[in-house]
Amino acid sequence: MRGGRPNEIEGNIRELVRQQGGAIRQTDPVGEQATSELSSLLRQVSLHSTREVDRLIEDLKLLREKLEAQGNRVQRDIVEYASLSQSVVQLTKIVSDGMTHVKRVPDAPTITSEVLEPTSAPPDEPGIEG
Repeated sequence: MRGGRPNEIEGNIRELVRQQGGAIRQTDPVGEQATSELSSLLRQVSLHSTREVDRLIEDLKLLREKLEAQGNRVQRDIVEYASLSQSVVQLTKIVSDGMTHVKRVPDAPTITSEVLEPTSAPPDEPGIEG
């Protein structure tokens, strides 16, 4: 009986696999609908995420353009300031050189001599005596 018993068990296993295999291969409408809904949801989430990333990329591009424009403006301002500063230095040198020529003229009246030595005192004030 030993020889017949394994064949019987083997037959039962084959029958069980055949029954279960059919059940596994049968379509489950609820499962297919859930799979379809899940797939649709994933597509929507993916699409929303992709749009959000695209919007952020556009915002970053705009910010980059603004930063480049501001950087160029600051660079122009620095060049203009340097030029103006150099002009002021040159003008100061010209004025300073001109002032040294004025001091060398012997006949030119000085402000200090007129203030310290008035030419005439007002009639109602006495002169300064030292």
